[in-house]
Amino acid sequence: MAKGKSVTHVINRDWCKGCGICVHFCPKQVLELDSDEKAVAARPEDCIACKLCEIRCPDLAIEIQIEKEGE
Repeated sequence: MAKGKSVTHVINRDWCKGCGICVHFCPKQVLELDSDEKAVAARPEDCIACKLCEIRCPDLAIEIQIEKEGE
């Protein structure tokens, strides 16, 4: 992630059907499916905020929020 910014992964577990599309498209392997077959940000510190997971999620279950530090 760029200096001075933080990323939050907002995943609506009720909407997530565990298809794994977000996991497949993540270039930094940030996302994984947990034991309930739901998406989780396993390595959020590696996220580059490309938003491919948010764009590709067919159920709109993922939102990437980018905040400048100090806000």
